[in-house]
Amino acid sequence: MRDREQWLADTFVEVATTIVDDFDLVELLTMLVERCVVLLDAAEVGLVLRDQQGRLGVLASSTKRMREVELFELQSAEGPCLDCLHTGLPVDVQLLDETARQRWPRFQPMARDAGYRAVMALPMRLRATAIGAVNVFLDHDRPPSSETTLLAQALAGAATIAIVQQRTLEESTEVVTQLQYALDARVVIEQAKGMVAEQQDVDVADAFERMRTHARDRNHKIRDVAQAIIERRLEL
Repeated sequence: MRDREQWLADTFVEVATTIVDDFDLVELLTMLVERCVVLLDAAEVGLVLRDQQGRLGVLASSTKRMREVELFELQSAEGPCLDCLHTGLPVDVQLLDETARQRWPRFQPMARDAGYRAVMALPMRLRATAIGAVNVFLDHDRPPSSETTLLAQALAGAATIAIVQQRTLEESTEVVTQLQYALDARVVIEQAKGMVAEQQDVDVADAFERMRTHARDRNHKIRDVAQAIIERRLEL
């Protein structure tokens, strides 16, 4: 593995360079969850955001399974991510044992059956409000060090700064408008991933990577690439 300090520095530089007028929010947050997997020695990481009506949606996930688990968490209305969003505070590492089952009676059995051993959640805060949360799933019982957790929280904070871009926002509606656009974009991207996977006979992870590579090589937004695929103006 590359020198850890250099790796972290590169990550923060990459986040900082996205803070422009027209950056790709979905791409940024996908990068964030992928980096958190490595940083926290996690099995999988996902990210949930609020929309304009206060509803929650899964915007980024490191794998398809992670997305399905987080959707179950939202549908069952319980789990570390929801606790984190409700309080605005981190949910420290919780082993998925009988104590966790008492706390999350529907979520714990599902997560345990999926192969996870522990979970944690980190808030994405704008001032005093949690606009999202980073959900971390571990397949081992070793909690990350306090230093590592603080660094992960710093990454979540950096992503929040990127979401609100370069300006201090006076009205929270400006933030949720951006988040609503991102959540809508995720629906388009998921549909395009399925189309590419079927057309090219690859799994959805490979399909998404092809879309990302195409977008990066041409300096296009991944949503625009996805829309072109759905409208059959582009085939990868």
